[in-house]
Amino acid sequence: MGQTISEKIISNHIGKKVYAGELVVSEVDGCMASDTTGPLTIKAFHEMGGKKVFSPDKCALIIDHAAPSPNERIANLHKMMRDFAKEQGMRLFEIGEGICHQVMVENAYVKPGNIFIGADSHTPTYGALNAFACGVGSTDLAATMMTGKIWLKVPQTIQINCSGKLQEGVTAKDLILFLVGKVTVSGATYQAIEFTGETFERLSLASRMTVANMSSEMGAKTGIVHPKGLKLDYDFEAITPDEDANYIKTFDFDVAGLEPQVSAPESPDNVHNISNYEGTKINYAFIGTCCNGRLEDLNIAAEILKGKKIHPDVRMVIAPASQSVLLDAISNGTMSTLIEAGASLITSGCGPCVGTHQGVPADGEVVISAANRNFRGRMGNPNSNIYLGAPSTVAASALEGQIVNPKKYLV
Repeated sequence: MGQTISEKIISNHIGKKVYAGELVVSEVDGCMASDTTGPLTIKAFHEMGGKKVFSPDKCALIIDHAAPSPNERIANLHKMMRDFAKEQGMRLFEIGEGICHQVMVENAYVKPGNIFIGADSHTPTYGALNAFACGVGSTDLAATMMTGKIWLKVPQTIQINCSGKLQEGVTAKDLILFLVGKVTVSGATYQAIEFTGETFERLSLASRMTVANMSSEMGAKTGIVHPKGLKLDYDFEAITPDEDANYIKTFDFDVAGLEPQVSAPESPDNVHNISNYEGTKINYAFIGTCCNGRLEDLNIAAEILKGKKIHPDVRMVIAPASQSVLLDAISNGTMSTLIEAGASLITSGCGPCVGTHQGVPADGEVVISAANRNFRGRMGNPNSNIYLGAPSTVAASALEGQIVNPKKYLV
């Protein structure tokens, strides 16, 4: 019987063929925790009797969610992480170095064919690299840091096949919002998703990361983009599914006519064509996060805002996904364009997405955000309303003070 990509990657680590539904214990190629989960992981590690992590070179801690620390309590948790990393000889990514999922890829902690475990729900982002990556809780991660192994139930796989070339001005974010709307937030619970078809073959690594990132918004255990068309700066052996692989469900979409998409409050699957919401007044525009804080996202926003000023009733916040992204955006003039248009630059990291600091919206305010979640209270205030869109939609909307279709600024 043929195998899916997930089944093949897990089989390669187990040393025998496995299929959906089997329980396995597998070695991992790496693991990480952020400042939301790292302190609990360290505590659990010590309570389990842990002395040394299984491989300091394969374990990492990242301070990205509340960075710089907004108060004394979090400052002390950050110190705990720094002390642990120093004691173990493992890498800690400091304040401003970037979001966990971006720096793990930039620094090659995860590669094609890997099994990678992270104590963060958007760990499936690494599926863009043809890797099997999933999020776990702090206790499971502590055990993985001790042993270098994880238990897994081999997931069933949903295949999403997309055909057609995206129109000018329609991006990977619009594509994945559309797919989340079709599959729903619980439609892939504890299942893997394989994104396949000619549409995905044309996507850059950054766009593939946006797609894999939001497989979490379908409840998926992992989301893997078919490696056809994937370009990396090193050689790799692509893992592809067998022709007779068994899928629990297959979706086929022709997305050639897809319009820009918007996810309305209060769920990422409340997705509609942007025309349904054009004219909605906004107060706040945000570009950043592990979903859309990469250079191509900032570039397209700068293309729209170049030589213009954002609407006087709107504030715009930019959080680059990493220090490397920020430096590239400074180098090519993107950052100066955004700042000259009126945007505010904050520390590379998660920024306002998690609602702990750096940009909590006020009561009754409307936000257009390039992030991945818009559940009530997501950005720290349950009395605000969050719409999700592509960075191009966020930039165009910031310009006009209302949700608008960005295509007129791009074609």
